[in-house]
Amino acid sequence: MRVRVPLWALDELQKRLVFFCLILLFVIKKILPILDWLPSYSKSDFFKDLPAGITVGIMLIPQGMAYALIAGLPMVYGLYASLVPQVIYALTGTSRQLAVGPVAMDSLLVAAGLTSIAVVGSDRYIELAIALALMMGSIQLLLGMMRAGFLVNFLSKPIVSGFTSAAALIIGANQITNLLGIEIPQNNQLHKLIYSLSDAFEAIHIPTLLLGIGSIALLMVLSKYKGKIQVPATLVVVVVGIVVVKLLGLNEGGVAIVGLIPEGLPSFLSPSINSADFTQLLPIAVTLALIAFMEAYSIAKTIEERHDYKIDADQELRALGLANIFGALFKSYPTTGGFSRTAVNEKVGAVTPMASLISAALIAMTLLFLTPLFYHLPKAVLAAIVIVAVSGLVDIKLPILLWKNHKVEAGLLFVTFFVTITVGMTQGIGVGVGLSIAVLVFKQMRPHFAELGEIEGVFRNVKRFENAVVREDLLIVRFDASVNFANHRFLNSSIKNLIDARKGKVETIILCAESIGYIDASGLAGLENLIDDLEKRGIDFRLSAAIGPVRDVIGTSEL
Repeated sequence: MRVRVPLWALDELQKRLVFFCLILLFVIKKILPILDWLPSYSKSDFFKDLPAGITVGIMLIPQGMAYALIAGLPMVYGLYASLVPQVIYALTGTSRQLAVGPVAMDSLLVAAGLTSIAVVGSDRYIELAIALALMMGSIQLLLGMMRAGFLVNFLSKPIVSGFTSAAALIIGANQITNLLGIEIPQNNQLHKLIYSLSDAFEAIHIPTLLLGIGSIALLMVLSKYKGKIQVPATLVVVVVGIVVVKLLGLNEGGVAIVGLIPEGLPSFLSPSINSADFTQLLPIAVTLALIAFMEAYSIAKTIEERHDYKIDADQELRALGLANIFGALFKSYPTTGGFSRTAVNEKVGAVTPMASLISAALIAMTLLFLTPLFYHLPKAVLAAIVIVAVSGLVDIKLPILLWKNHKVEAGLLFVTFFVTITVGMTQGIGVGVGLSIAVLVFKQMRPHFAELGEIEGVFRNVKRFENAVVREDLLIVRFDASVNFANHRFLNSSIKNLIDARKGKVETIILCAESIGYIDASGLAGLENLIDDLEKRGIDFRLSAAIGPVRDVIGTSEL
């Protein structure tokens, strides 16, 4: 027989222990969201997660190797990056469908940042890539602990679209070398890459080109398949490529293949980094931390809206940070949530992060037993996988829409795109964010200001309603923003310009304050100066429709 002891019957020490345990449980649940869904996990959930996990795992094997190729790393590091980060995110993330691992954009950012520091593929290069994952993860974890998830708001949609489209073109262009079977160095400046390609066109290897084009065509055909059973297009193309190369002996005729991939799970590694490395890697790590979070959070938010649960932006930062930190300890380079894999994960039916644990188990089995099967995998097939994957990232609709309706934001998109594609990825996102903030400040300095006239007892903007009645002795205006240090001069000059246009006929001014949410000290001083000037002119000033916070501020002044 179970005996329940009421809380008030416990002594003081026992009460403190119970209270401590409750607090500890709450903290653990915040750190490990897996405890929210695991206790209620059922057999039916498992049979939904199983096919999703297997499908994503199969998809991730060739993708991981292809993305490692973009990053300038040995292909096995793409598999390493697909293992531990998935497990850590499954334990700590709040999205139940997000598939974490290597992605094209982050891989190119790694290459763009490290090629000027170390020789691609060298031990030094690999060491820096792993250290970059550790730094990026630490920044994400720190931002998450500071509850700084709001920082992603600085990456506006036009900036993200311009950057992503440019990055996708750069990623695809860098894979043309593997697609054509020619040797030119990677470059994150498109015009220089095109120039290098133009000089190397005579050396195109025709069998490699045909194999690459055939792989792209097969991927596109399979991606349009809409049957009930999800076709793992990348795996099919990989198998076909391996079989064709092996049976025809194309590698002996010059078709580049993956070759020997080391077997075994990644061993523990403590990344070493000195102060000089830290200084060089910091800008890249900050850019990666924000871009990776934005990428993962945007897809997780989209998925969340179709399911009955909520994601936590700050916990997502912490989860991605922990995934990269622990991943770096096991030879992973920077990772985040992938668009295509997450979409497949949801489509196949994943309901919990157990699907990610199943995918990780499949990657582990591949590393332990299956790497010899990929020996004859042609690099042209991996290039085709990357090109098809990133082609969907080029956004054409948004620039056209913005150009029709929001030309300033269209300009931000085009500038970000141009700088990213010609100067560099870090510079592109930096210029984009800087211009966005500049435009925001400018709009705050010159918000919407309207003169109002009467139409059947309702006051409207006279520029929009030409039949609005305006009394010459009465000026009614509306200011659609808070009055602050940045815009109070604009408010004052706008009112004075309208007064001057009436040529001394104005006797009363009414400022409609219904859209004014706040007045700071500078704005209040500006209003006081305006009223003093109007009094000297013999003009009365009235404030109407002010909300409570504005009335409170005015009540403390001499207005």
